[in-house]
Amino acid sequence: RRQRQMCIRDRDIRSYIKTKKKIIDKALDGYLPSARTKPAELHKAIRYSVFSGGKRIRPVLTIACFEACNGRGNSILPVACAMELIHTYTLVHDDLPCMDDDDFRRGRSSCHKKFSEAIALLTGDALLTSGFQCLSGSGNIDIIREVAVAVGSQGTIGGQAVDIESRSANRVAHSVELDYIAGNKTAALFEAACKAGAIFSKAGKEKTRALGDFGKNLGMTFQMVDDLMDKDGYVKAYGEPRVKKMARLFTDRAKESLKIFGKSGEKLSEIAGLILLRKS
Repeated sequence: RRQRQMCIRDRDIRSYIKTKKKIIDKALDGYLPSARTKPAELHKAIRYSVFSGGKRIRPVLTIACFEACNGRGNSILPVACAMELIHTYTLVHDDLPCMDDDDFRRGRSSCHKKFSEAIALLTGDALLTSGFQCLSGSGNIDIIREVAVAVGSQGTIGGQAVDIESRSANRVAHSVELDYIAGNKTAALFEAACKAGAIFSKAGKEKTRALGDFGKNLGMTFQMVDDLMDKDGYVKAYGEPRVKKMARLFTDRAKESLKIFGKSGEKLSEIAGLILLRKS
């Protein structure tokens, strides 16, 4: 019976994510200029990068956190879409030859391979600024500040800088570096995405802080699962068995942060479980 209930919950949460993804995709389509809008090559590249099969985990989390704090309706969509646009900017820039130098993203040519390095650079710039344009529509300066810090030199960009330094030294990053890279390059935007949902719903400091902790720990899980799939990062340093244990520990910490939400936090807990078990 317990296994049957787990299967039902798993099916329900996957359905929830699928439904939210459709809503997010439709909103993103409306926010972005058409591929025919001048300069057409740039707008083609932007749409190519945004609609590349992403799972929309960060904007789904923003919406789910908003709902966990009793938020209702689609007013959160500009904030959620901003998270996806900003996340996509990081991917486009990460793939550049001067960064991680990846020719493929999600099974197809990365932006700079499909278009050009210069267009990819500008695509990332445009996505970042479009993200903040969406955030400005929320009218909430606290959210804008939260996201700006998360993607700045002491957030995502800082994490990428340390990642580049460790790779250029041609060595396996040590534990402090790995935690800094994962905590800033990945977990910082997860944390901001979750806190944004809470802030937009006008949740109090306690719930906002709890969802920030949830996002931060979930972001660490996400990175470790990524490393397990790629045999990189934490796996090179610690080996698969230990990283699997670490990922479970961070997932448990994330779920622990949800206790103050009671039943309202169940969807978030189930999303955390799916992220731990994801295969792609």
